[in-house]
Amino acid sequence: MIVPRRSLGPAHFRRLYDANADPWRFRTSAYEQAKYRRTLAALGDRDFGAAFEVGCSIGVMTQLLALRCSAILAVDIVEQPLAEARIACADQPWVRFELMRVPVEWPDGIFDLIVLSEVLYFMSPADIVAVADRCAGSLASNGMVLLANWQGRSEDPCTGEEAASVFIERARGWLEPRTHVREPGYRLDLLRRR
Repeated sequence: MIVPRRSLGPAHFRRLYDANADPWRFRTSAYEQAKYRRTLAALGDRDFGAAFEVGCSIGVMTQLLALRCSAILAVDIVEQPLAEARIACADQPWVRFELMRVPVEWPDGIFDLIVLSEVLYFMSPADIVAVADRCAGSLASNGMVLLANWQGRSEDPCTGEEAASVFIERARGWLEPRTHVREPGYRLDLLRRR
């Protein structure tokens, strides 16, 4: 019997953050710092009005995005990293943080940029489809969706490759690929509303 893959829930992430406040070394990892630079470069020189960042963790990427956005809603599935993120972005009052379990929960509003960086592979394929559908209802007419997915192996519900493919296939009718980058360890996909 095939057991359906389930998205990782809050308990998984609580355990990670209980063991280490920065479990992926967002502040210190050369991999993460290079990925942040490449991610911002993929956005070009465009500034954004409202942005929505899913899986913001301790707010390292959020701080960088805030320099390009008039307003950001950044969310995570557990509270532990949000406390640090709020401190990190305290001098950026246009940034809001909320506890939210995506895709079951989703904010109201229209966004010029939706960032799904290193989060989709923690979800089941069915939840990735739901995220794509939620994005369709929340993305501005000229809006962009940025996907970043790790390409390593793990016990996560999806590989990064599968996660990106499921999202892009579901959004094929309303998003067009603008940028596709493969770097050692990760891929970036920037998609724009048709």
